[in-house]
Order: sequence, then structure tokens, then C-alpha cells
Amino acid sequence: MENLRDFLRISEAADYLGVSPNTLRNWENAGKIVAHRHPVNGYRLFKKEELDALLQQLQEPPDSSSSKTK
Repeated sequence: MENLRDFLRISEAADYLGVSPNTLRNWENAGKIVAHRHPVNGYRLFKKEELDALLQQLQEPPDSSSSKTK
């Protein structure tokens, strides 16, 4: 496993995204985000770069070019 400093615990990741820990658990179960497991205690850990990518995805507006009429 990579350096544990590159990961956030579920409560930290939830604060970072502005959602509840239960929302993160639901997103993991739905396959929207990958949770890595701590090698010793099995807790969910989230890579900050993956959280940043998710935030970027959520902030991008939907493709509006298909809805425009000429």
C-alpha cells in the first residue's frame, strides 16, 4: 500500500467533500468512488487525488451542446 499520508479517513474525506460519512459509504457501495482499506484495521481510506477528481466531475456543467438548437 502507498504512504498512508496520501489518504484521508472517512470523516476527513466527508468534511473535505462537504458531505456526510454515510453519503461517502453510499457512494462507495454504488461504485461512484473507491475506498481503499487500511492494512491493519480495515477502515475505509480515500485518496485525496481521487476526491479531487470526484469534486471536479461534480463541478463540471453537463454537456449543453446537445441541447442547443440552431
